[in-house]
Amino acid sequence: MPGTDPTNRGQVPPPQGTPIAGQGIPQGAIPQGQPLQGQIPQQATPGVLPTPPPGQPIPTAAPQSQPVVRPQAAVAGQPVPAGSATSPAGARPIPVQRPGTLVATTPRDDEDEPAEELTTVALNHAPPWLVSTVFHMIVLIALWLIVFVIEKPRKIQLISEMDPEEEKWAEDLGEQLELNAPGFDNQTDPDPAQVLNDLPEVLDPIAEPPNIPPMDFVGTALVTDIDSPQIGLSLNGRNLGSRNGLLGKYGGNRLTEAAVEAGLKWLARNQNSREGYWSLMGPFSSGVGEQDENRVAATAMALLAFQGHNETPTRGKYKTNVKKGWDWLLKQQDQKTGSFYSGDEGAMNHRFYTQGQCAIAICELYAMTKDAKYREPAQLAIKYLLDTQSPQGGWKYSANADSDTSVTGWIVMALQSARMGGLEVPQEAFDKISKFLESVAKDGGTRYAYMKDESTTRRAMTAEALLCRQYLGWARDDERLISGADYLIRDANLVDFQRGRDVYYWYYATQVLHHMERHHWDTWNKIMRQALPTEQVRSGREAGSWDPDRPTRDQWSAQGGRLYTTCLSIYMLEVYYRHLPLYSNVYHLLRTEQQ
Repeated sequence: MPGTDPTNRGQVPPPQGTPIAGQGIPQGAIPQGQPLQGQIPQQATPGVLPTPPPGQPIPTAAPQSQPVVRPQAAVAGQPVPAGSATSPAGARPIPVQRPGTLVATTPRDDEDEPAEELTTVALNHAPPWLVSTVFHMIVLIALWLIVFVIEKPRKIQLISEMDPEEEKWAEDLGEQLELNAPGFDNQTDPDPAQVLNDLPEVLDPIAEPPNIPPMDFVGTALVTDIDSPQIGLSLNGRNLGSRNGLLGKYGGNRLTEAAVEAGLKWLARNQNSREGYWSLMGPFSSGVGEQDENRVAATAMALLAFQGHNETPTRGKYKTNVKKGWDWLLKQQDQKTGSFYSGDEGAMNHRFYTQGQCAIAICELYAMTKDAKYREPAQLAIKYLLDTQSPQGGWKYSANADSDTSVTGWIVMALQSARMGGLEVPQEAFDKISKFLESVAKDGGTRYAYMKDESTTRRAMTAEALLCRQYLGWARDDERLISGADYLIRDANLVDFQRGRDVYYWYYATQVLHHMERHHWDTWNKIMRQALPTEQVRSGREAGSWDPDRPTRDQWSAQGGRLYTTCLSIYMLEVYYRHLPLYSNVYHLLRTEQQ
């Protein structure tokens, strides 16, 4: 091909006049005194170098026939050969100053090649140990700066603003009871725990979960459309952590809790220390007559007061008293029928009041402890109630005979306590109770009579029946329930020791209105929490109790006496945590400490 030469391996021959290696340079090819760029200079005399231009150093003699090569950058960390182009023997670099840049140059035959920067030259010629030292110094300085700029944690110092003469620990005065748990309604500052008030309401929080049959899982389905009611957590507010928060949320305070403590102390003092039971007759004053004595009922009522404060046979300040009480009470139960009432004590109308109170207590104890030894007695007690339910749907004084609202209310609470503990209670029993309540309902279900054939309504029966309705599924916004609650907070029906004293009615109204919350509870509680502690006996051997006859006589003083009025008063002041409000989303926050 034109322009190629097989002997040159395809390269184009050099232009005419270009010297070829091993040949001389034609005369006139380059200016005198300048070497040919990239070529071997022809020497006139062997061993003598050509004279350099003026101003350049005279190089040392190079070995004859040694070619002059192009300058090459030195490799960092390697020695530069003597006499090389980058460091000719005896040559000194001529610095060339460019605007704004300090460079170092060496003699070279290509003036178009850019001069090397001083930094590059320094790095290329630096020994390895120097580069390593500089690198590690930079790393150490960077680490020191990182450590130096980290802010030290600030110390928080708590300073009390109380008068030094009045300052005491919160545990002494119960100051924490005045505080509200994070996220509750009356907290002013935003808090992540405010999610409490954003959770959905639970319409039936103590219901059993539904029986869901096995089904084929569909990979694309993330949730089920089955409406599953929440499992009840009604007793979970009693543990210490929950109790303090609930007191703050629902309006309890140091005064109410101090009254509860004093009442429990009075009960502990009046327990039979040898056998462990309590009595309606004494050893205190203002007890009942011998014809109304009922140690089984009295013991059950006392145990309910202790358990409402989270006292059990194995924990709490009064665990010894509670254990003795249960050791005695369990011996009174008929192991075949489950009945706690033997007929040896108490009038004939005591049977199902006694059974109801004992069943509530044993079911609560099992729910609180999950101790297997209490499960069978609790299930037996419930079985007896189910076996004796009357055709009308309720209970009265005799098995399978009749029904009244008063006795039935206690039994409903017993059955609900059983469900709280996970015991078996068929829905059929509750359906029958609802049927009975319809038979005693008046004014569209807003008021209730004592028995089916009575036309007159009573406020105590109204409160008790409304509580049953709440546990049986009425929603908080049910107009019948709202109307009934409005009736309970009328001025004439509020707690008042000077007129119409009726602790039985107060006990049931307190529970109904606590479940309603909002303005119904606020109206009731602001009077109840002040009146009850004020009327509690403050001194003497009966300190901590409530006198059934002073300042006015209670409606059921003769039948219950001092122990009865004291226990129901304690229940009322424990209401803030004894049972969680049925319609509140507080269920979703609390976890049990007993398990």
